[in-house]
Amino acid sequence: MDSRTPKESTGYLRDFDEPFALKNSALLSSRYMKRQLTKHQRIDTAFRVLTFLAALSILLVLAAVLGTLFTGALPAIRAFGWKFFTTSHWNPVTEEFGALVPIYGTLITSFLALTIAVPVSFGIALFLTEISPRFLKSPLGIAIELLAAIPSVIYGMWGLFFFAPFVAKEIEPWIANHIGTLPVIGTFFVGPSLGIGILPASLILAIMVIPFVSAIMRDVFNLVPPLLKESAYGLGATKWEVVWNVVVPESRMGILAGVMLGLGRALGETMAVTFVIGNSHELSASLLAPGSTISSTLANEFTEAVGELYTASLIELGLILFVITFFVLAIAKYMMIRMQNKVGGKA
Repeated sequence: MDSRTPKESTGYLRDFDEPFALKNSALLSSRYMKRQLTKHQRIDTAFRVLTFLAALSILLVLAAVLGTLFTGALPAIRAFGWKFFTTSHWNPVTEEFGALVPIYGTLITSFLALTIAVPVSFGIALFLTEISPRFLKSPLGIAIELLAAIPSVIYGMWGLFFFAPFVAKEIEPWIANHIGTLPVIGTFFVGPSLGIGILPASLILAIMVIPFVSAIMRDVFNLVPPLLKESAYGLGATKWEVVWNVVVPESRMGILAGVMLGLGRALGETMAVTFVIGNSHELSASLLAPGSTISSTLANEFTEAVGELYTASLIELGLILFVITFFVLAIAKYMMIRMQNKVGGKA
């Protein structure tokens, strides 16, 4: 008796079953792959839709904020028109409102803060990236990040209770006696030494902005290809020549972007400025005199606003600040993208 199985003993069955099994297996595998591919395509499509909706939500929120501000400011826009930007009167009793003083205070404090903060931040960033010993880089970097994390109300309280008295006793009298007597520039440094005003607010803003600007400049300097610096050192360049001729030209767009981001931070600061600026709606050329900014005006008066026109005027101030800050940050982001593309292209 033949002990082989029918499949082994019959050539016909062997020739018939093996191709059929292979064909059936390939068919099942093809169907499985199609199902898996369809499943992955559905997941990928859902993922793209969800991420698109997430990105679109940011634009919708931005448009909603802008639309809300514009709608709320519409009564003031209709009542005052362009005079709102050129009038310094701010009288809730007679409902006469002008944004010249808050806009002037916002721009001048931000400009003075950047004038002080940018050179200091530039020096800090260069020291951390080019000069600092290795054991100091990490502690100093952490210290800068901690300064950036301090709430603005803490800066404001420190400025009011410690910094303002120091400025009133030591800094402003010296400025009034030495700079206030000069023919032209002295106009900006006359008046009583109060310790509160545009100059102290600018100094507080500078202290707050330095951690942000220096951190951005440090990161930008670290993006400079080491090969460029090593080549300059190999040609006999000094550290100053490497910094001025290699690091700064390669980082100029990033430096400017850091300055713009610092400007955006200074423009929108509220509590720290409110504590030390004096919150006066009187327009004065002296930097020692009290003043106000858009943010401080909103913080002080919005909860007490009575009447549609008063509230609309404050909302229009918010709309102005929103537009200014938006364009400043948009320009800064554009510059950072150009800087990254430039570095990526060279790499």
